[in-house]
Amino acid sequence: MVCLCLTLEFTTVSVPFLSVSVRLLFRSWALDGLILLLSDSKQMDFVVLSLKGGRLMMSADLGKGPASITSSVAVNNGEWHTVKVGRRVMSVSVNSLKTESISVKGNQLDVDNKVFLGGTPHTMTSRRIGDTGSFPGCVESISLNGVVLDVSKPASQHGVTSCFTRDQIGSYFNGSGYAEMIHDGYKVGSDMTVSLEFQTSQSEGVLLGISSAKVDAVGLEIINGQVVFNVNNGAGRVSVRSGGQMLCDGQWHRLLAQKTKHALSLTVDERTYTTANPYPQSTSAETNNPVFLGGYPAGVKQNCLSVSSSFRGCLRNLQLLKSHLTKTLDLSSAHFLLGVTPNSCPAS
Repeated sequence: MVCLCLTLEFTTVSVPFLSVSVRLLFRSWALDGLILLLSDSKQMDFVVLSLKGGRLMMSADLGKGPASITSSVAVNNGEWHTVKVGRRVMSVSVNSLKTESISVKGNQLDVDNKVFLGGTPHTMTSRRIGDTGSFPGCVESISLNGVVLDVSKPASQHGVTSCFTRDQIGSYFNGSGYAEMIHDGYKVGSDMTVSLEFQTSQSEGVLLGISSAKVDAVGLEIINGQVVFNVNNGAGRVSVRSGGQMLCDGQWHRLLAQKTKHALSLTVDERTYTTANPYPQSTSAETNNPVFLGGYPAGVKQNCLSVSSSFRGCLRNLQLLKSHLTKTLDLSSAHFLLGVTPNSCPAS
């Protein structure tokens, strides 16, 4: 069985045909993403299979005007689904449950001999098909017009990794890299809160780092099986640490780290730990720098992290909160990923 995790980019395979029928298996937790695209260079003729709001949608144009149809059931539940797409009269069948069928104007589909799975090259403009984004999920057993495609031998690929046998919601860090978010810079300031859930069996690793080139910074890390929250507002590092049970037990733990002008608080699984800011004249961390998750690149300074070991495990539900503003960190749209599989974690 060949199983690909088409997380960020694309796979292309050459196969000639005029009209189309598609059959494939897919699995995803995502709401949106492009699963399959066939088109000509100007996208006058095309067939698009994608997730929209957790439902499967097929759009097509045979040169006489577009038409689309959407599955009646949501399919972003992490389960495997079989999809069949009709040839002339457009219809979508999920797990043998038929949907409505609609006619597509035109006599034949004139497209290039390429099939894009999971996304398109960055150099390819959306034009008429819209910006569907890459597909965070797994695809296997693909056939077009009865011809089985060998996804292990694509013409080209980017950002494609193997899928987990069983998965769960979250983003997997394999312990060798990191994710870079908000490349243009995040301003910590005087008040901010980090909210996330983590699962790991490692006693040490970086969770989050935001650091200026000087000393102002914040950092979240695991040291000796406990979470440590560090802040430097310019006058010196202040830290608060969790206690009690070891948190590297392979179970999910919820973490809330809050920085105010005069104190730090760290809540792990509803147990809260606090530390006062001993520098009342220094209350704001002046940063405008990227957010690094799970680690950071060599040569990049992190003033509020004591460990350099990359995190190995799963993260999910990551948010940065400031006043009434909430910034959700979606790793499928990260600026850079290394050793990270967004939107999929291995399940025991």
